[in-house]
Amino acid sequence: MSTPSPIHRVAIVGVYNTRQARHLEGETSLTITLDAVRGAMADAGIGPGEVDGVSVSGGLSTMGLVHLLGGRPSWTGGGGIGIPSVLEAAAAIAAGYCETVVLGNGQAGQYTERTSTAPWTRPENEFVECWGLYTAAEFALIARRHMHLYGTTPEQLAEVASAIRTHGGMNPDAVYSDRGPVTPEDVLNSRMIADPFHLLDCAMTAEGGAGMVMTTVERARDLDVTPVYVLGGGLDRQGPAYVMAPVWDHVGDVGKWPAEKAFAMSGLGPADVDVCEFYDPFSFEIIRQFEAFGFCGPGEGGPFVMDGRIRLGGQYPVCTDGGTMSFSHPGTAQLLQKVISGVQQIRGNAADRQVENARVAMVSNGGAGALFNDVLLLGRELP
Repeated sequence: MSTPSPIHRVAIVGVYNTRQARHLEGETSLTITLDAVRGAMADAGIGPGEVDGVSVSGGLSTMGLVHLLGGRPSWTGGGGIGIPSVLEAAAAIAAGYCETVVLGNGQAGQYTERTSTAPWTRPENEFVECWGLYTAAEFALIARRHMHLYGTTPEQLAEVASAIRTHGGMNPDAVYSDRGPVTPEDVLNSRMIADPFHLLDCAMTAEGGAGMVMTTVERARDLDVTPVYVLGGGLDRQGPAYVMAPVWDHVGDVGKWPAEKAFAMSGLGPADVDVCEFYDPFSFEIIRQFEAFGFCGPGEGGPFVMDGRIRLGGQYPVCTDGGTMSFSHPGTAQLLQKVISGVQQIRGNAADRQVENARVAMVSNGGAGALFNDVLLLGRELP
């Protein structure tokens, strides 16, 4: 039995990913965010005059977009992106503050020093900068601790990266389209970045944008779309991301609480999930999230992901668009792209990567190294 929630009166009716690439010549964060917003509205079949809620970030301010949409009275979100902005918009629609919200984010031209790691991976806090504790190293600390405690192996991490990158190779819209299949051996043979992560265990950097339109269930019925319903969700913050070093005993199960909330709101459990669009900054995070979200017990995640379980055709296919390892990783727009991939699966328009009869998708943002983990459940049917 689900816990009744006002967000069950909300549907996602439009999604759009702009062109993705390692570098988008001639684009800026502004132009790519505008493209994302326009594309999402076109997918929903609505015009600017039908939007009365706006939540964007990246190269375009929320108030700037309100002006571009005609300056009509509008609810405006906090400017976040990904699952937090989806849940905020859902709450605003459910409360009656607005009826139709457009969300968008894009990034282009921010990563120019390509001999160094991306600027958003270089924390400047006094307690981490002196140790060179960039993002990959922070997540590596969590993975190595799990390996020490439970015997998790590099081969199990490599299976995760192999599955995600192979899925991305099947996606014609992915930055690394047609690069596959990628085998676990390919992952293990790539150069070491931050032990235990090899190059192919890690997310890429890219440019691109993402947009979404949300509205009431009643309004969705009048549109020529397949609505996808928000079934449940939750947010988990356990400290300032990329400011202090993550400690396993503190953040090892980050995401457990919002997963429990999401399942309670929807009346579902892990066994009901058909596709897992989990956040994949590094391969181990998939293993950890399966444990934190209740799909398996503590320490069981390594064996759990083996034997094809997380590949297309398996029980819990992950990152079916190729994730941040193969599809794209454009600044923070990739957080919303996780939700978009879940929507595409529920709609049944994921082409060769379609999970048969996908009815429930679980989406996540963040991870232990970032000290936050957000969870969202999407479905074909209302609870």
